[in-house]
This record gives sequence, structure tokens and C-alpha cells, in this order.
Amino acid sequence: MRELRVVRLAGTPSEMGKQHGEKFADDIKAFAQDRLELAMENAWTGSKLSESEVLNLAEACLEEHHYYSPELTEELVGIANAAGVRPAEVVIASGFTDFIDLVYNHANSLQTTQAADDCTAFLIPASRTANQQAMFGQTWDMHDKAEEHVILMDGQPADVPSFLAFSTAGCLGMIGMNSEGIAVGINNLMAADGQVGVSWTHVVRKVLMQEDIEVALACITDAKLMGAHNYLLMDKHGQGYNIEATSTAKDVTPLAEMPIVHTNHCLVENTVAQQRSRPEASQKSSEARLGRAQQLLTDDGISPEDLMDVTRDKEAICVSSKLPMHVATCGAAIMRPATGDFWAVWGKPTENEYQRFSVRA
Repeated sequence: MRELRVVRLAGTPSEMGKQHGEKFADDIKAFAQDRLELAMENAWTGSKLSESEVLNLAEACLEEHHYYSPELTEELVGIANAAGVRPAEVVIASGFTDFIDLVYNHANSLQTTQAADDCTAFLIPASRTANQQAMFGQTWDMHDKAEEHVILMDGQPADVPSFLAFSTAGCLGMIGMNSEGIAVGINNLMAADGQVGVSWTHVVRKVLMQEDIEVALACITDAKLMGAHNYLLMDKHGQGYNIEATSTAKDVTPLAEMPIVHTNHCLVENTVAQQRSRPEASQKSSEARLGRAQQLLTDDGISPEDLMDVTRDKEAICVSSKLPMHVATCGAAIMRPATGDFWAVWGKPTENEYQRFSVRA
């Protein structure tokens, strides 16, 4: 069994960043260098930019990160300093898919570029579950080089709720739940309206600082976003939202009596209008995974084990690396906010076992 690496962080933002950066310095350096090189490639951004051009854009975004959350930016800088990399490199590495949207728009590119990830996510209303407690689940699919950097963060911040967050070394958090029962996850989208703004990983962690789901929702809808993501929110009372969000368009869908499933293409008119073309194979994958997950989630009495089985689906959902994009399922998470239960797996769910964790108050 491949056990997740758990990093326990506590204290002030600066202290938490220092602990994170010191523990995973080698991972962070390697991951930052890999993402910096990808951000300079025409295949990913539609333009060939120099290292200085890419870093200048990331530096501009640091200012927006600080405006959005000084505390989280202090943590990000702490990670960078302790790992021996530039804060701008952490912005690129941890918010890579949003950063690609920014570079694409900045360079006025018109060509189809590679798709960076293919996550499948779902919100399950309480009425459809075995114990009448709502659940969230998703795979995390990314360029296969990212798998080696997967970690689980067990955070005990000084002045805000504690949290668990599935993440990668150097990243503030990607999928998580806090001690107040606020859970958040994502799907990547590809949009043409990227701007100098705040990355999705900053948004995820700011959501995890909240105690109320409506305030958490505003962390997304009021943000000046760098790029496009679909966000999924849920609280311990079973209230939930799906939010398709590009830099200039957002659409909010409340969770009702049917599960909400989302993959990697926009489904709502105003966000579709901002979407850029995905490679044909990636678009077909997104559509196939959406349909397959909806098919697998039609029954009542859904259990955590059922959701784990969805993430293991070999027909469409659990993805193996192959040419030309080398995208693979690098992990998955299931959360039940009412009980604080958090199940996570490192690597393909078909090849590894889920581990069970609980959010500490």
C-alpha cells in the first residue's frame, strides 16, 4: 500500500510556510522547475515566452495574491524562502493551470493548447446517501510527473479553522475540508480570458479559512481570478454549490435532490462563451467521464465505498498516462463534512488503497 505523505503544519502563516518548505524543499525545487519550463512552452500556452517574461507575469500576480489574502501570501512566501525558490515560482507551480490561462490571453494566442488535467468531481445530496449525510468526491488528474509530489496537509493555523488538504509539495491546497465542515474541490477549465489575478489554490485555502458556506462562496465569486476552474462547495449541513468560474464569468448552481457531476468543460452559456478549445481527445474524455459518473450515481443509498468505486472506474474515470498529454489520475479524495471523515488515495485508486483521516478541531 502506498501511504500518503502527511505534513503537519501549525502556527502563524509564516511558521506554517517555513515548516512546509523545509520538509519538501527538494520536491518543491524540482516541481517549480518543471512547471516553469512547461509555462514557457508553446504547446501549453500557445506562445514561446522567455523565462523572464513568465516570471514577470507571476510577480504581477503576487500583488493580487497579497490583496486577496495577506495571510496566505505570507505562507506562500514562507514556503518559497524555506525551499530556496522564488515566490513567483511557487505561484506558477501551485497555480499552473490558471497561470496557463493568463499566459494564453497575455500572448493573444489563438491556437489549441495541451490540457493539463482531467478531474472528475461530484456532490451527493444527503437524500441520496446511505446514512443521509451529504458527500463530496473527486479524482485529481494531472500531468503524470505531478504524482510524485502528492502530499496531505494536516493544518492547525493559529486563528482560523484547522483543515485537511490533498495537495502537492509547495502548494497551499487543492482539495480540502476544515473543522467547521466546509469542504471544497475543483475541476480545471480552459478559458481565453485569463488575467493578472489570484490562483485557484489561494482560493481553495481561503475557503478553508471560513466557518459559513455563504462566506466561503463569496471567496470564489468575489475573487479576481487568474484563470478558469470549476469549484464545488459543501458544508456539514449538506448545503452545496457548483461554481463554474472563469476570470470574467461565473455561474452558481445550488445542490438540490440530484447529484452534481462536473468534469473539465463548461456547461453554462456565459462560461462556455469564455472557454477556449480543448484538444479533441481531452474534450472527448471530459464528456465521457461526465456521462459515466452520472450513470454510476443514479442509485440511492450511496456510501463512501460507492464513491471510491466511481473513482476506480476503468471505463472512463480512472485515467492512465498516455501520449501525447501524459495525463494520469494522480490521486483522489472523498469527504463527508457532517462527520469530518476524509478519505484520500495517492496515485490511481485502482492500484492503491484509500486511507481514512479525520479533521482535528
